[in-house]
Amino acid sequence: MFLIINIIFILLVFRVLFNARVLKRLMEYHWGLLLKFQHIFFFLIFFIITFFTENYFLDVPELIWSVLSVIIFNIGIYSLVYFYLVPEFYLSNKYPEFILYALISFLFSSLFRILLEPAVFNMHFNETLSNTKFLYNVYTAQGIVILVASFLGITKDKFLIEQDFKDLGEEKDQLYLDLLKSKMNPHFLLNTLNNIYSKSFQPSENTSESILQLSKLLQYVIYDTHKEKISMAQEFSSIKSLVGLYQLKYNNVLDITFDIQDEETLELIDVPPSVCLTLFENALKHSAVGIEAESYIHISYKIQEQDLLFEIRNSVSKKKNLVGNMNDGGLGNEAVIHILEKNYAGRFTFISKLAEDNNYQTILKIKL
Repeated sequence: MFLIINIIFILLVFRVLFNARVLKRLMEYHWGLLLKFQHIFFFLIFFIITFFTENYFLDVPELIWSVLSVIIFNIGIYSLVYFYLVPEFYLSNKYPEFILYALISFLFSSLFRILLEPAVFNMHFNETLSNTKFLYNVYTAQGIVILVASFLGITKDKFLIEQDFKDLGEEKDQLYLDLLKSKMNPHFLLNTLNNIYSKSFQPSENTSESILQLSKLLQYVIYDTHKEKISMAQEFSSIKSLVGLYQLKYNNVLDITFDIQDEETLELIDVPPSVCLTLFENALKHSAVGIEAESYIHISYKIQEQDLLFEIRNSVSKKKNLVGNMNDGGLGNEAVIHILEKNYAGRFTFISKLAEDNNYQTILKIKL
């Protein structure tokens, strides 16, 4: 009865250890240590079980030597199943071979103990403590070793796959972030430099202002986009620098306006870099500001009921090919949504649609 209670206890403990939520938390940081801990924990419990079951048949000091020999022997059987049988047969989808060799390991290890232990150690058998009970204990113990080694060996593969998925996910996130960084149009930056160069022959305030805005923008691209999060103040600073360059390019005639409420919160709220800037670049691309008359971009920011609300309203180019691009959302929006899901899963709302007045509306709402 004691052995059965211990077996049930082991199964319950392993069931808790393999609970999805517990595993997720443990594997986030020390999943490798978790695997080692399971081996140590199992053999600790197995040692206790072996000690109390062997205690019926042996006296000290033979009891201690018997338990140690059983533990050492079963470490070998456990390793054989865990490190060889599972990867060689089970993970290669050779299930019949795996079952066959696991059964052979069980029979061999049981027979070895049954023949060796009574011959080496002075075991006491009588009517109460019959050899049948000894056989039952051996078969049960060896069955547990084979089953647990198989179970942990199989789930180890699951750990490795999940870790690989995690690593791939992080690489994918980095690729998306790199995509956002690269969205800063290099042709625009090159044209800006050429314009500054051409104007430098006739120095003016616009030349100095262009250099200043370009410097701020490059500083953002080089330094801030490598950070995990930046303040909304930094994000707006980059947007305004980009606006400044466009305004200088078109002689300050662009209808680009900002409505920033709760300005005191800009330094306090952090967001992933390039998210808001990417949304603004999409608006620049599709609004035709500077190209078509009456085109505009209106940007607003406020804190509403513990939610950050960032909104862009912009005109839509009368050219149908640009309108079509707006309707399909574009890869930029897809990358933005992916980064938002990583950082604010279940806490954000993203809307990008053509409004009733044939203007475009982009709304980003993040629960703080």
